[in-house]
Parts: sequence; structure tokens; C-alpha cells
Amino acid sequence: MTGFHSDLMMLLGGIGTILVIASAIGYVLQRRLSPDGSNSVIENLNARIQAWWVMVIFMGIAFLGGRTGVMLLFAFCSFAALREFATLTNTRRADHWALASAFFVVLPIQYGLIWIDWYGLYSIFIPVYAFLLMPIVAALRGDTENYLDRVAETQWALMICVFCASHVPALLSLDIPGYEGRNVLLIAFLIVVVQSSDVLQYVWGKLYGRRKIAPELSPSKTLEGFVGGILSAMLVGAALWWITPFSFFQAALLSLVIALMGFFGGLVMSAIKRDRGIKDWGHLIAGHGGFIDRLDSVVFSAPIFFHLVRYWWVP
Repeated sequence: MTGFHSDLMMLLGGIGTILVIASAIGYVLQRRLSPDGSNSVIENLNARIQAWWVMVIFMGIAFLGGRTGVMLLFAFCSFAALREFATLTNTRRADHWALASAFFVVLPIQYGLIWIDWYGLYSIFIPVYAFLLMPIVAALRGDTENYLDRVAETQWALMICVFCASHVPALLSLDIPGYEGRNVLLIAFLIVVVQSSDVLQYVWGKLYGRRKIAPELSPSKTLEGFVGGILSAMLVGAALWWITPFSFFQAALLSLVIALMGFFGGLVMSAIKRDRGIKDWGHLIAGHGGFIDRLDSVVFSAPIFFHLVRYWWVP
């Protein structure tokens, strides 16, 4: 077994062990505190654990599938997230061609450019070319009612769901000396740190949370949960330095940055949900909402992490 596959199996085995322990704890808590399903906190916890099993299994299969598996997984996630976002936008009949272009032209081109590793184009394709294309396509339909709002919503959907999300598989294209063939582990590092931050902020907030950070946006986010979750995610990232090209302290610093970006990403997406009067982006993943509810932290941290790695480690 190669060093890469050995490290990947060790990481997946560690995550699996944590999920087994979490499942056992959730089972005991349910038997003791919520045998009839009346404790919403326990029920939500167990739903989240079950959903994590499903997501980790699919993520593990994609990782074992290498570059092709990861690209297909995130292209599908981008498509599903874009669909969720589009259902909540103020679209009109005149926007159908613009939306079709987003789904069936812009999204495939973005991932195709990443597949062929054309960094000079995929880094600007959506924020430059697609952002110019969307208003043109919408304007040609001749409907000016709420035109600016409609165009901006479509552009924002592309930025979040496609451009930012696509920077996760783009990590596979980085050429880091001495780290060849192991870039999938960078994706694992990013996702584990960001999602650990989310989970640990929730745990610390439930245990010690008192002062709310933004009660109008996300009532569950507290200062205590934020500090505890971010610092804990730093420790998680530092402990995973061995699967990265980073040193212990570099891994901790990068973990701090991506955990912070993940937190702010969650706040921004919560603001959009409040604006639309919804609690979750969707209901596809039990206990987790929709795809965007799981991607909101990752998509804000992925481009930052990608460029920090690219300009720090790639010659």
C-alpha cells in the first residue's frame, strides 16, 4: 500500500471511529433522555450523526476514486446547490435562458477548465465572463421588472455554488514539490477542519454559550461557541499536519484562517435565508438541511485555502 493510500485509510478509519463513538453516545442519550422522541436536541443530534455517516461514505468513495471521483462529486454538489439557490430567487419567465446557461453552460465549462488545469481561465471565467453573459442573456428577453435584482441573484448563485465550490477539486491541480499524488488529502484536510469547526462551535455553544453574536441572523451562534469551535478546529488541523505538506504550526495557522472564513460564510448564508424567510436551503439531508447548508462554510473557505496553498507552496 502506498503512503498516500495508507494515510487516506488512516484518516477515514479515524473519522469512522469518531462516528462509531458518536453513534453510541447518541444511542445511549436517546434511550435515557428521549425514548419517545420528545427531546428535540437529542433527535437532531442523532439525525446529524446518521447524515454524517452517509456523507462520509460518499466522500470516502470519491476520494478512493481519485481525481475523477472528486470532480464528479463536487460537480454534482454544485449542480444540486445551484438548484436549491435558484428555487429561492425572484426569477421570471424571462430568466429561463439565463438559468439554463448557468446550469448547462457555465457550470460544465468551469469544471471542464479545472479538469484540464487551465488556471488562467477558470480563476476568472465566472466572475468576469459569466457575470457579463448573464445580464446580456436576461436583457435580450426584454423584461426589465426587478432586472437588477434578478441578475444579481443569478450571479451570486454562480459565485457561491459553482465558482467557490469548484475550488475544492481545483486543489488537485496544484503541483507541490514532494507532495505529488497526494492532493486529495488537501481536500480532506480542508473539509475536516471546516466541518469540525461547525460541529465544535455547536457543541461549545450548547455547553457554554451565553452571548449571542448575531441573534437576528443565527440565534444559535454564540461568542463562547465561536471561540471554542475555532480554537478546537485549529487543534484538529494542527493534529492533521501529517497528511499535508505543512508543518504543525503552518497547519494550525491555515486551520485558523479557513475556520474563520467558514464561520463568516455561515453568517452570510444565514442572512440570505433570513431574507428569504426560510430555515434551511433544502431538506435533502436529514438533520442538515440542503446541500448549501453543508457547503456554506466550505465554499467561503475553499478559494482562500486554494490561493494560500498555491502562492505559498507551489513554485
